[in-house]
Amino acid sequence: MNNLFSRRAFVAAIAATTLPLPAFALTGSTAEKLVDAAVGDINKIIASGKSANAMQRDFQRVFERYADVNIIALTTLGPARRSASKAEINAYVKAFKGYFTRKYGNRFNEFVGGKIIVEGSRKSKSNIEVRSTAKLRGSAPFKVSWLVSDKSGQPKIFNIIIEGVNTLTSERAEIGAMLDKRRGDIGKLTADLNKLS
Repeated sequence: MNNLFSRRAFVAAIAATTLPLPAFALTGSTAEKLVDAAVGDINKIIASGKSANAMQRDFQRVFERYADVNIIALTTLGPARRSASKAEINAYVKAFKGYFTRKYGNRFNEFVGGKIIVEGSRKSKSNIEVRSTAKLRGSAPFKVSWLVSDKSGQPKIFNIIIEGVNTLTSERAEIGAMLDKRRGDIGKLTADLNKLS
């Protein structure tokens, strides 16, 4: 099992469960509470005893409702989004949501017993970086930084850095390679994302 992927999957699953908070100036305390709430929600899904498919559906609903899905999806698409039509963008964002939740949601069983300890936060440009340590079963503890923004009107997690590895940049590279393989055809990429697990 790829340890880095497991770590990314674990933290991405938790990041997608963020609860909305009232819109006001984003503070470190607010961002920390958001991450704590996310950890609690993902643990509820893991401990639910539901089938893998049911957990994946719960994860997708939470991701679609609380993650900054548009920012994540459009960032992964990169420069190609500039020449895409509105219909192509909408179809891609929808396909990316499904692809993302299947990719990370399929690994829920590996996360049972995982724990994240929030250790503080600091201002990072126009965002808040929440620092934490993650303990995943069968793995040494590792550092996780959560980037939280309220640009969409509510505090939401839009990126995670795991031991220095930027997950949004990694996802963008993967999607970029997939798009290159399809000669820049966003329609083909979208269709293929709908099929990938």
